[in-house]
Amino acid sequence: MLIDDPTDPRVADYVSLRDVQLRTSLEAAGGLFIAEGDKVIRRAVETGCRLRSCLLAERWLEPLADLLADAEAPVYVVTEELAERITGFHVHRGALASVHRPMGLDPENVMRGRRIVVLEDIVDHANLGAIIRSAAGLGWNGVMLSPRSADPLYRRSIKTSMGAVFSLPWARLEEWATAPQALRTAGFQVVAMALRDDSVSVADYAASIAPDQRIALLLGTEGAGLSETWLAGADAVVRIPMGHGIDSLNVASAAAVACYALGDNGQSSG
Repeated sequence: MLIDDPTDPRVADYVSLRDVQLRTSLEAAGGLFIAEGDKVIRRAVETGCRLRSCLLAERWLEPLADLLADAEAPVYVVTEELAERITGFHVHRGALASVHRPMGLDPENVMRGRRIVVLEDIVDHANLGAIIRSAAGLGWNGVMLSPRSADPLYRRSIKTSMGAVFSLPWARLEEWATAPQALRTAGFQVVAMALRDDSVSVADYAASIAPDQRIALLLGTEGAGLSETWLAGADAVVRIPMGHGIDSLNVASAAAVACYALGDNGQSSG
């Protein structure tokens, strides 16, 4: 169905996609999220998400015909110039979908895994998506988020994760302060990443753990790192040895290194 008016109410789901605060409110209240690009849209549908609608440049009608035939969702066809007027940015892939937001998982479901990443106040959507992508790609079983962490289903998080947010189990913690104790009660060794005098090399720590040890890796906010509350609740504190006067990596890069180091020999596979 051809759309030629940026104020058409049928495309309201796609308005002002660059306004993070507005979109966070609208998407949560409306029970939706936005998928950008043909590969991400396919990944969402293939993992069980239901389309509300699609906003496409005409060139995508044929490549996505098989997906759209089964989706039973309206398809709004627009010029790329109109798509930019609606969304507020250049939609260089020319394909967007509004998708029904799935119900969040119970944290206990995620804690059934053997290797999980636990994030405290990670607020940058790109960092969050990259961490989820690394955890999924390196065989970890799930991600848990503190209440103030960013939304894994925000458009930029999804895009950076390459759609891994649809396949890797994740959940929000109900209680922030007691999270380390809850993880320990569930049978995890709670491992925090931090620059502290008592921290040990992540590689040395990995060599010391038993093959069947369950690990919960704690990573803190981009600026201050982990809170003292979470650090106090950790069983071990690890670091990545650095050189050339650099004290640390970006949190997403650090997550990738740690997930690789602590998931070696296939121990992190579900």
